[in-house]
This record gives sequence, C-alpha cells and structure tokens, in this order.
Amino acid sequence: YNVHKIDITKNDQFTPEYIAINPNSKIPAIVDRDTDITVFESGAILMYLAEKTGKFLPTDQKKRYQVIEWLMLQMGSVGPMFGQLNHFKKFAPEKIEYAIARYEKETLRLYGVLDRQLKDNEYICGDYSIADIATYPWVAVYEFQGLTLDNHPNLKRWVETVQQRPAVQRGMKVPA
Repeated sequence: YNVHKIDITKNDQFTPEYIAINPNSKIPAIVDRDTDITVFESGAILMYLAEKTGKFLPTDQKKRYQVIEWLMLQMGSVGPMFGQLNHFKKFAPEKIEYAIARYEKETLRLYGVLDRQLKDNEYICGDYSIADIATYPWVAVYEFQGLTLDNHPNLKRWVETVQQRPAVQRGMKVPA
C-alpha cells in the first residue's frame, strides 16, 4: 500500500480530489487501485480489507457477527466517547468539568465492558480480528488521557499483547 498524508491543518480534506474519495471530508479513506473501489470510515475500511484478504473476519456466521458487534461497539461507543474525553481533557479552549467527568466515567465503563469480554479471551472475540485492530489505538493511549488500566487487568494484558504484534507496530508508525 501507499500512504498519502492528508494534512488536516492545511485543509487537505476539503480538496475536490479528496471529497471525491470521502464526501464527509474526514480521515481515513482508501482507494483500492486493484478495483478502483474507494472506501471511507475506519470500520468500513476494516471490513472491506478483511473481506478482500480473507483475514481477521471469520467466515463462520456466529463468530463473524460477534466480531462485527465488537467492531460496531468501537465505532459507536469506544471511539466517540474516548474521542470526546480526549477533546475535553486536552484540546477544549475551556475546561468544562461536567464534560470531562461524563466522558471519563463512560470511558471507564467501556474499559470494564472490554475487560469482562477479555477475561476468558486472548483477543476481544477469541482470535485476533478487525475488532481488535479498531479498538486497540483508542485504548493504547490511556496514559495520554491521564487514565490507568490498573483496575482492568484483562484489558491491560490485551493492550500489552496487541502492541507486541509486528504488524501493529508497523501500523502505529503510519502517519495520521
């Protein structure tokens, strides 16, 4: 693959060329040069690549929908809640204690959901999947958010396990 940096500080996401790929003017997005298919939104990209490669998304219907459920949890809860916590803690022009407390409480609740799921699983759905790929970057920055995983030992173990994967290490170096 080739990485094309979209510099949002320079409004690259608003160029006509980028809007043709992603009408929502957000990152990430991909163009599959083999098929001329464009895909935007991280969950859709992960599903597309998993289906194209036959990796990280089970073919067994029950296991497949379990992975999709947890992928959707990341899309609808983990990403939005953790993102809002990060915004209000680190980037908001004024500190709004209610917002920080609300999103921190929800982040910690979601840590608990993930921790319970990981109690008997090495990875979120047993085998490494797109659910892990989607969720890991959000949880891995817990220290940046001023949080700890000390009360979530299964989640902490999972973060340590996932971060050791060579492909994850390479992926985390790709410029955002």
